[in-house]
Amino acid sequence: MFEKYFQLEKHGTSVRTEVIAGITTFLTMAYIIFVNPDILSTTGMDRDAVFVATCLAAAIGTLVMALWARWPIGMAPGMGLNAFFAFTVVGAMGFTWQEALGAVFVSGVIFLILTVTGIRRWLISGIPASMRSAIAAGIGLFLAIIALKSAGIVVASPATFVALGDVSQPGPLLAIGGFFLIAALDVLKVRGAILIGIVVVTIVSMLLGYSEFNGIVSAPPSIAPTFMQLDLVGILHVGLFQVVLVFVLVEVFDATGTLIGVAKRAGLMEEGPDHTNPQLGKALMADSTAIVAGSMLGTSSTTAYVESASGVQAGGRTGLTALVIAALFLAALFFAPLAGSVPSVATAPALLYVAGLMMRELTEVQWDDITESTPAALTALMMPFTYSIANGLAFGFISYAAIKTLTGRARDVHPATWIVAGLFVLRFALVGHE
Repeated sequence: MFEKYFQLEKHGTSVRTEVIAGITTFLTMAYIIFVNPDILSTTGMDRDAVFVATCLAAAIGTLVMALWARWPIGMAPGMGLNAFFAFTVVGAMGFTWQEALGAVFVSGVIFLILTVTGIRRWLISGIPASMRSAIAAGIGLFLAIIALKSAGIVVASPATFVALGDVSQPGPLLAIGGFFLIAALDVLKVRGAILIGIVVVTIVSMLLGYSEFNGIVSAPPSIAPTFMQLDLVGILHVGLFQVVLVFVLVEVFDATGTLIGVAKRAGLMEEGPDHTNPQLGKALMADSTAIVAGSMLGTSSTTAYVESASGVQAGGRTGLTALVIAALFLAALFFAPLAGSVPSVATAPALLYVAGLMMRELTEVQWDDITESTPAALTALMMPFTYSIANGLAFGFISYAAIKTLTGRARDVHPATWIVAGLFVLRFALVGHE
C-alpha cells in the first residue's frame, strides 16, 4: 500500500528508511511542543490548550503535506511568528490574543488566495534576495533578545536600556549550560540536540528545586480554552492591518523558502514541460491550509520546518516520512504534564540556538552593494531594537525603495517591493507607531 501510494521504489527509498527519516525529523523539531506553549501562554492563553493546539496543528499540517503533496516535510507553528504574536501584537500593541488569532486566520485566508492565484510566486520572485535573507536573520535577532530576556541574562536598564543580568543566579546559569549543551550535541550530529538540551535543563532545574515536576504521561488536556476563540470582529481595527501584512509576508518568505530548500536537497524539484513543479504547488497549498486550521485550534501561524532537512539527510524522500512525523505529533498529545514541567530557562537556550542558526542568512546579503546591504542591515537591526518584526520589515522595504530611487536605480525595484513599501508607508500614516 505504501509502495503504491508514495512510489517508494521510484524515489529510491523503503518503508524502513522513511520511518527512520520521520523519527529523525520529529526529534529535531519536537522542541516546538515545549517552546510554543511557553511563548503563547505569556498572552494569557491557557498553556495546556496551546500545547494541544500545537500538536494538532503540526499533525494536521504535516498530514496534508504527507497525503497530498507527498513530500517529506514536517510542519508546525513557526518560530518567530509565535514571538511576534505574543510579544508584539499582544504584548506591545495591546490587542487580545483572540484578536491576534483572528489576524492569523485572515492572513491564512489571504495566504491561501495568494497561493491559488499564483501571486505568491510573483511576490517571492519580486522581493530582493538580500531582503529575504535579512528578514530571516532579523527574526533570529528578535528571538535572541527574547531568549536572553526570559533567561535573565539580559535585563532592563534605565541608563542603557539593556544590561547584563546577574549571571551567577541559577536561571541564567541553567540557560547558559543548556545553550552550550545544545551547540555541542549539534556539532557532534546528535539527533534531537535541541530537544535533549531542553529535557536535560528541565531535569537539572527540578533537581535544584527551580521548577516542579508535573508528571510525564496523561490523557490530553482540553483544547476548549483556545478552540475557535478567534475574534474576527475585533480584527477590523485599523491597527491590525499591519499585523496581517507582517504575518502574510513572513509566511510567504519563510514557508516558501523552506519548502524549496528542503525539496531541492531531496531531489524533488523536477520541473514539468511548463517549467513548473506540480508537487510544489500542492505543498504550497498544504502550508496555506494549515495556517487557517491552526488559528481555529488556537495557535500562531503554522509553517514548513527547515529541520525537515535532517530527515532528508537520513534518506526521507516521500510523504511517508511526513506521515510518520504527523503520527508522532499526535502521540505527543499524551505528554502534556511533561510539557507543563518545562521552565522558561529550559526553552530559552533552544530559542537562542535557533536564533543563531537563522542569522547565518546574513552571509547571503550582497554586502558589496550599498543599495542592497543598507536596507538589509536596517531590516535585521530594527527587529530586536524596536522589539517588533513589523518595524524591521517596514524600515527595510521603505529604505530599499528610497535608496534605489535616490541613487537613480528605481528601475531595479520590482513592483512587488513597491507595493509592500507603499503598504508600510500607509501603515505609518494611519497608525503611527505601536
